[in-house]
Amino acid sequence: MAAPVTVVVVPVFNAPEATQRCIEALRATLDSRQPVIVVDDASDDARVGPLFESLPRQWTQVRNQANLGFVASANLGMTMASGQDVVLLNADTRVTDGWLSSIEECAASSEEIASITPLTNNGEIASIPEFCRPNPWPDHPERWARACRDSGAPQYPEVPTTVGFCMYMRRAAIDQVGLFDEAAFGRGYGEENDWCMRAIRAGWRHVLCDSAFVAHEGGASFGPLGLKPGGEAMQTLLSRYPDYMERVRDFIEADPMAERRREIVEAYRSLGG
Repeated sequence: MAAPVTVVVVPVFNAPEATQRCIEALRATLDSRQPVIVVDDASDDARVGPLFESLPRQWTQVRNQANLGFVASANLGMTMASGQDVVLLNADTRVTDGWLSSIEECAASSEEIASITPLTNNGEIASIPEFCRPNPWPDHPERWARACRDSGAPQYPEVPTTVGFCMYMRRAAIDQVGLFDEAAFGRGYGEENDWCMRAIRAGWRHVLCDSAFVAHEGGASFGPLGLKPGGEAMQTLLSRYPDYMERVRDFIEADPMAERRREIVEAYRSLGG
């Protein structure tokens, strides 16, 4: 078996229960040789420390001395990944069996792919069963994962932007367009959209991986900072890319995943969902 080439980066701020669930799922689904970097952004919840003490010793852990925010913590992890592809994973997620290999197969399908987002219950244009809605936390994440794998050949539809809860980023694209823009997007929201638009302008593509499923709670990781989507970050994004919202609206109206979602939902129900 070839050595893994993708580094999983997990920024953490408080949310110990969600973080523990994320870590346990990673341990259950990853090869022991899989490189993982966990970055604690100066959590002030005392329960986070013991979580880091229990991490597998082969994982790399970083404890920021001061709170830098999600964007800087993510950039730190990507920099530490040192020339390798990255999956940036929110701590309020739960990965499922085969998730990373499915994403890597998707990446191998085209060298033009800069970023990949798996399907999820709560991920806007990557959401299932209801499109563009925050579906509840799934009762059976593994059943959804199996439905994604077993319901037919993946389509890998192109999307206008990735969704940041679980974001594969090809190193060649990072090298070309740079890291997230910390100066413009500060403590979060909009940084992944800005990165995706920079990549598109440089000739890259972004896709959904419809053969992988990662559950996403939403709002647990970094939530205590009181961050909200929109506002200044959205204004910055639209000033840079006036066509951004039009691209997103066009994708939503076309909904190229409609039939594929139906196939996956039917497969899920046939498995007892």
